[in-house]
Amino acid sequence: MMVIASGAPVRVSASRCVLLVPRSLQRLFKMQFMLLFSRQGKLRLQKWYVPLSDKEKKKITRELVQTVLARKPKMCSFLEWRDLKIVYKRYASLYFCCAVEGQDNELITLEIIHRYVELLDKYFGSVCELDIIFNFEKAYFILDEFLLGGEAQETSKKNVLKAIEQADLLQENIDFQTRLFGGVMVPGLASEASGLFQT
Repeated sequence: MMVIASGAPVRVSASRCVLLVPRSLQRLFKMQFMLLFSRQGKLRLQKWYVPLSDKEKKKITRELVQTVLARKPKMCSFLEWRDLKIVYKRYASLYFCCAVEGQDNELITLEIIHRYVELLDKYFGSVCELDIIFNFEKAYFILDEFLLGGEAQETSKKNVLKAIEQADLLQENIDFQTRLFGGVMVPGLASEASGLFQT
């Protein structure tokens, strides 16, 4: 039996009641991809949350970089492109460009871009393009701690930075063991070695 309660259909059975929510309301936000590129059009970071061929990714990247760079600074940071919304923001010499589905909120996307920039700033201390170029693996790691599958998994800057700090400490411990024992991992030494890095 189907019952309509407050606009949402509810399926009622003898054992339980199930709320049927339209598919469009089941998720709040889903990013398709994020691109970081310079004013000269050089791609600095790309993260894809949808499966596409390399050829298609290059085509999309080239097209979007040209489109965004051709826009005037006073123009809106949102644009319709194919069946997606493109949201971009320029910070210093880098453009942060995201694609979201048509029904997604552009302001949430702008906030996610800004939060990512804040995380990069906290980690690198006033992030610049060179930080992204020479520490791209850290930029990807920070993004992966913040977004998972195109959705925000952790909104707390403090928690993201704490996870990154712990990963950095673990990497230092592994590097220490590698130098000390020639690549042989010694159980329990990592926790003892962590005391050497603290003052």
